[in-house]
Amino acid sequence: MALALYRKYRPRTFAEVIGQEHVTEPLIQALKSGRLNHAYLFSGPRGCGKTTSARVMARSLNCAKGPTPEPCGECESCKALAPDGSGSIDVIEIDAASHGGVDDARDLRERAFFAPAISRYKIYIIDEAHMVSSAGFNALLKLVEEPPDYVKFIFATTEPEKVLGTIRSRTHHYPFRLMPPGVLRPYLEELCGREGVAVEPLVLPLVVRAGGGSARDSLSVLDQLIAGSGPAGVTYARAVALLGVTDNALIDEMIDALTAGDGAAAFGAIDRVAEAGHDSRRYANDLLERLRDLIILRQVPDAAAKGLVDVPEEQLVRMQTQAAQLGPATLSRCADIVANGLVEMRGATSPRLLLELIAARMLLPAADESGTALLQRLERLETGFVPGAVARPAVDAPVRPQAEPGQAQRDTGPAQVAAHDAPSAAAPAATGREAARAAAASAAAHEKAPESARAAQPAPAAEPARVATSAPASAPLAGTDDATAVRRSWDEIVRLVGRTSKKAAAFAREAVVRDIDGNTLVLLFKHKIHANGVENDPAPLMEAVHQVLGGTWQLRCEVGGDPRAASRAAAAAPASAPPRNTAPKAAPSRAPAPAGDDWPTPARVGGAAPAAPAQPTGRRAPAADDGPPLEEPPYDPEYDGPPPRTIEGFDPGDEPTDEIVDAAVARQTTEQAAVESLRRSFNLEKLD
Repeated sequence: MALALYRKYRPRTFAEVIGQEHVTEPLIQALKSGRLNHAYLFSGPRGCGKTTSARVMARSLNCAKGPTPEPCGECESCKALAPDGSGSIDVIEIDAASHGGVDDARDLRERAFFAPAISRYKIYIIDEAHMVSSAGFNALLKLVEEPPDYVKFIFATTEPEKVLGTIRSRTHHYPFRLMPPGVLRPYLEELCGREGVAVEPLVLPLVVRAGGGSARDSLSVLDQLIAGSGPAGVTYARAVALLGVTDNALIDEMIDALTAGDGAAAFGAIDRVAEAGHDSRRYANDLLERLRDLIILRQVPDAAAKGLVDVPEEQLVRMQTQAAQLGPATLSRCADIVANGLVEMRGATSPRLLLELIAARMLLPAADESGTALLQRLERLETGFVPGAVARPAVDAPVRPQAEPGQAQRDTGPAQVAAHDAPSAAAPAATGREAARAAAASAAAHEKAPESARAAQPAPAAEPARVATSAPASAPLAGTDDATAVRRSWDEIVRLVGRTSKKAAAFAREAVVRDIDGNTLVLLFKHKIHANGVENDPAPLMEAVHQVLGGTWQLRCEVGGDPRAASRAAAAAPASAPPRNTAPKAAPSRAPAPAGDDWPTPARVGGAAPAAPAQPTGRRAPAADDGPPLEEPPYDPEYDGPPPRTIEGFDPGDEPTDEIVDAAVARQTTEQAAVESLRRSFNLEKLD
């Protein structure tokens, strides 16, 4: 009859004890120097070598050539205390779980005063010492405090805090620890070589994980696998079936489904887990361990070399690929969801249903309002991730100030854009509201495509002075596409600004993206107060632009015209704009203006009276008659709006009003108007 592996390969000396160098080295030094205590306390988890070390200590103390850290193995005491020996009459092992009463303690106290029969010391090994009752400890207290010179006590326990404090204070305490995988796995490989059994590389990590760091538990699991192995040795399939662990293929299938955002593959993997008879809780636990390994691999690329991840080389390469595909925000959120799901599975009547809900939560960050879900969504925007899509259109990629080398040139012709690229170009990657707005714009673009195609003819144009300094005059509106894309994302930018500063968001909401000059974002405002507000505190807006568009940007604010009208004119350019070689002072045709036009017109004083002479602004003043409204003029970045009206009695810092006021009232000061009102109403006169 073969011995169990944990008994057959029990260490005989301290040098053979693995993974407990912090305990064995001080004990070896104490044996060499002869500074021995009368009582020792060995504590630690089960199967980590407490009782074995106690027997090795007794063997070292009673060796004929000792006390020595290396027993000879030839004397009667060494042979009797060997793992396969018969035992020694002077070394008494007591199981405190069944002999922990006060009567057992009194019997031990009476027998301890007898001298050893054949050995140097009479040694008492009390296993599971925490099971001794309080009365039993009190009965042993005096003996443990002042024992005879030939009596030694070795207490072994898994719960040292339950040992009576007066007993614990009279011992030398050595805490044992669980063995790390990097130490236990080579030891198991060595034992398999001694046994002459072939074991597949993927089996030993399963054994180490099943043992949980306990040498005895790991040896018991390996002994079971070896006993049930066939001529081919211990195979991975047999180990998975016997240990009940999840096959790595099912874990890889779930990770790949999370990477691609494929719900069908994720729920299919759960269905195969159920068909294979695996426990849903165990599958969730194994999935959590895989996510932990992927997080570590992403943060520490050489985690395997440092012992942080213990997997075979083939599986390590696959896990490194998975870690590179999943971002840190996605991995962290998925790990949190699985960990919380394991808590919810305790006592659940339908673990599979909870496992499917866990998978749904991992796949749907948009349905979660937590901060981790928002980080995952932002991470997807940055990486251009589209669930279930093979390739992402270039327009959905984050907007950059400059195109990357080798990127396909986009068609800027208005007819082609309206006829072919309008659906894809009008699909921002932000919110559903923007998508609806883009769909309406796409439909309008299809209706206006023929007229836009006739109106848009490529011709050289004279750029305004401000733009000509940054781009050649022959450049055909190089920043038009980028500026249009930024306008589509402006609502999202304002929304992000509002989370940091409501005041900055109010100013940014009044801005319209006029152009992109290199890495400078040119914003157009109707009122100077809004432009000053953005310039005085640009940090919230620049941070939001960086989060949505990426890159490093600069800001330039300009004041002039109505930004909403400018936005419509810029959105319709170049299809609805006149040819660039047309003089900017040409009078527009007298066609009816579009509905909802709010382009500012000079204020008229005195109703139908002629307007006051306009100051020269480099732009022809509109007609002052009451005829049909003029067509919306083309966008001119140099146009600063109508000249401000000089009304006596108003602070120049006040915004001009567009109301029609009486001419006599406009010429009076505020004080004169008040005096005149009092005179008319109450017949009062001003006293000088």
